[in-house]
Amino acid sequence: MSTSPFVLALSLLLSLPLLLFFFFFPTIYPHKNLPLSLRDELDDRALFRRASAARATPSGHAATSSSSRSFPAKFARLGARNSRPKIAFLFLTNSDLSFSPLWEKFFSGHSRFYNIYIHADPSSKFAPPDGVFRKRLIPSKKTERASPTLIAAARRLLADAILDDPANFYFALVSQHCVPLHSFRYMYDALFGNSISAFNAYINPGEYKSYIEILSDEPNLYERYAARGEHVMLPEVPFEQFRVGSQFFMLTKRHASLVIEDEKLWSKFRLPCLDKECCYPEEHYFPTLLSMSDPKGCSHYTLTRVNWTGSFDGHPHLYQPEEISPALVRELRQSESNYSYFFARKFTPECLEPLMKIADNVIFKD
Repeated sequence: MSTSPFVLALSLLLSLPLLLFFFFFPTIYPHKNLPLSLRDELDDRALFRRASAARATPSGHAATSSSSRSFPAKFARLGARNSRPKIAFLFLTNSDLSFSPLWEKFFSGHSRFYNIYIHADPSSKFAPPDGVFRKRLIPSKKTERASPTLIAAARRLLADAILDDPANFYFALVSQHCVPLHSFRYMYDALFGNSISAFNAYINPGEYKSYIEILSDEPNLYERYAARGEHVMLPEVPFEQFRVGSQFFMLTKRHASLVIEDEKLWSKFRLPCLDKECCYPEEHYFPTLLSMSDPKGCSHYTLTRVNWTGSFDGHPHLYQPEEISPALVRELRQSESNYSYFFARKFTPECLEPLMKIADNVIFKD
């Protein structure tokens, strides 16, 4: 018995999603044993699409270029709402936030100028602290050192922060081992100027740089580049454009949006490493992406101080309680850039007590 055209058409229509899945599956999930599952990838893509669509000025309208002629009206509505640009603090952690009492002091009295978001590895033991950190946990996935899961976690933090508050302008990624080196007011004024001039961030966002370390002459650069295979990164990432830098950064909103919208470079950096001794994707992806996309819009240096003297197994120096002193804070602040360092890492949880003792008279007394 012959099959009617209607039945054939219906069969093709019903099979279309399955055909599309198998057609695009190699692009979405081209290798076995990837650090991120297909489900995690699809969840992230949906999140990033929502954040990209919601990217807006604080007036609530879709973002346009910085030269938009319609901005004065938007700025008037912004001024009426008295919504100054904010800094989104993105805590990426796989353990408790031991220094939350110190950060509480740092944030105290500045609730209109910041937001907090926490990505905590759900497979780790994590007890969200009270106070300003309460109910700041975003939907999180498992993370693993020397794998693209750390990139994915940072991208989730950026996307959630963009979705949550249109006033978020800077996005500062820190870890549970980071501590502030200055008062919040000092940092905010250094980035934006006073409360009035801070509105310039909405008028001329292109004038503000992202603070991220971007290096092209580090030892073992080629070994890092070829950690997934000698030619795997081609053609999207030629070796000449591969960069390294610090995992922790402070990005402007335009660069945060660029990160969550990227699929081209992510398709390479998400691949598993064959040589894990040289593979630190979180230190490669962000510097490479921003260097390829907007090198002049980045500082090429970080605002987070790290001491690599005596580093071991890829970890920097770990400060102990007996090292904490006013002299150390002043030393950690010193920088060769236009800014002194705002944050420092890496500290043991036992450093909290001596840090709290000098918080008011040293750390937050600029």
